[in-house]
Amino acid sequence: MYSYPFERLEVWQLSIELTANIYSSTDKFPFREQYGLSQQLRRAAVSVSSNIAEGSGRISKKDQAHFFSMAYSSLLEVLNQLILAHRIGYIQEDDLASIRSGVEVLSRKIASLRTATLNSKPSTLYPKP
Repeated sequence: MYSYPFERLEVWQLSIELTANIYSSTDKFPFREQYGLSQQLRRAAVSVSSNIAEGSGRISKKDQAHFFSMAYSSLLEVLNQLILAHRIGYIQEDDLASIRSGVEVLSRKIASLRTATLNSKPSTLYPKP
């Protein structure tokens, strides 16, 4: 089966892992949050990996970098919503710390990807299979 270049990016793989963790955590939210914070958090998490994938398909480095910036912004949205979920008692301290640790790693990697995109030829961004 063919794999697209974005699928080989560690940053994309980590963003998929983060999204799975968010889905698992929001499953524990109260039912009344089914269409509130739970869905908002899920959409923001999905947006991180989606923007990385979409950016990788863009032709110009500037356009690619723009989508990687949007992924970074969505990641900060996820963090903000996680902090709020913790504050109102939907996420325990240890769960927040665990997910936050992943967010910190991912944020550095997205920032590095954006910088590499602007400073390198697009073909050098993808690891060899």
